[in-house]
Amino acid sequence: MQNPDRLPPRDLPRRRSGRHRNPLSFDSWIGTPTLVLAVPGVAGDTDGIGAQMVDLLRSYRPEVTIRVGCIEGSDDRLTEALADLEPVDEHPLRGVVVPLVTAPHPATDQAISEAIEATGADVRVTDGLGPHPMLAEVLHLRLAEAGFVRADRMRLISVVAPSTTMTDGVIVGAVGGPDAVSAAGVTAVLLAARLGITVLPADLEDDSSVEQVRRQIADAGCVRPVIAPSIVGPEFDTERLKALAERYEARYSAPLGASSTLAKIAALRYAEVLNSVGVEAPATADELPSPVGSRHRPES
Repeated sequence: MQNPDRLPPRDLPRRRSGRHRNPLSFDSWIGTPTLVLAVPGVAGDTDGIGAQMVDLLRSYRPEVTIRVGCIEGSDDRLTEALADLEPVDEHPLRGVVVPLVTAPHPATDQAISEAIEATGADVRVTDGLGPHPMLAEVLHLRLAEAGFVRADRMRLISVVAPSTTMTDGVIVGAVGGPDAVSAAGVTAVLLAARLGITVLPADLEDDSSVEQVRRQIADAGCVRPVIAPSIVGPEFDTERLKALAERYEARYSAPLGASSTLAKIAALRYAEVLNSVGVEAPATADELPSPVGSRHRPES
C-alpha cells in the first residue's frame, strides 16, 4: 500500500554520457575529422576488405565519416578519398588516415605520403594496427577456424597436440621488412603464451628468413608447422603464401582479414590522434560560441 503523504518520485530525464552529451559539444562546433582507411591494395581485392572494415568501424565511431582509399588500381584511390580535405581555418584537423596494415609497411607509408602531398590534405597519419596485443587474439581465432589449434587453448597449456591435424609450432608471417618482423615478434610472444607451443616470426618476402625460422622450429621438435600470416590480406598474395607453405612443408592459415577486433584497433588509433590535437578534449567557456536566444540578449 502506497503512503499518500509521500510525494511521487521525480522522473528526471536521463543525461546523455560521452562526448555528445551537450548540444554545444566540441565536435558540433569544430567538426569531426574524417577517418580514411588506407588499404594497401586494389578496390575489390580480398572480397572488398576496405568496405567490410568501414561497416565494422561504424559500430565504434558512428558519428565519424569513414572513407576507404586504395593505394593501387584506378578505383577508390586514396587521392580521391583525400581530395576535399584541404585545410580550413576553423578546423584544427580535417582528417585522420589509418593505414590498414598490422606492422610498418614502407610501400604503404610512401603511397600515403605521396597522396597527401598531391592533394594538400590537412590530415594526420596514424601508426598501423600493430603491434598490438589484440592481434594475437585474431591470429588465434584464424588458426582455430582452420582446425590447427583449439579455440579454448588459452590457459590450458599443453605442448602435446591432441591430434595430427593440430599444429605443434607456428611461424608468424610478416610483410614489410625488419621492422615488420620485429612487430610480428611481439604478436608471436603473445600467441605462444596463449597456445603453449613454439611460435616464431619470419619475413614472408624473404625466403632465407622463412627457411631459417623453419629450421629453428624443427630443431625445437615441431613436426606439424603452420604459417600464420599476421597481415590484413592485401599486403601479400594468397598464391605466394600457398607456394611458400608447400616449399617448406608447412600448412597455412588465412590472413587476419576484416574483423571487429581490427576495427576496434583502428578506432583506437583514430582516438589517439584526436587526443593529441585536443579535438576530443572538452571545450572551455571561452572556446564555445556565444549563446543565442531571449535569455541571452547582449547587455546594452
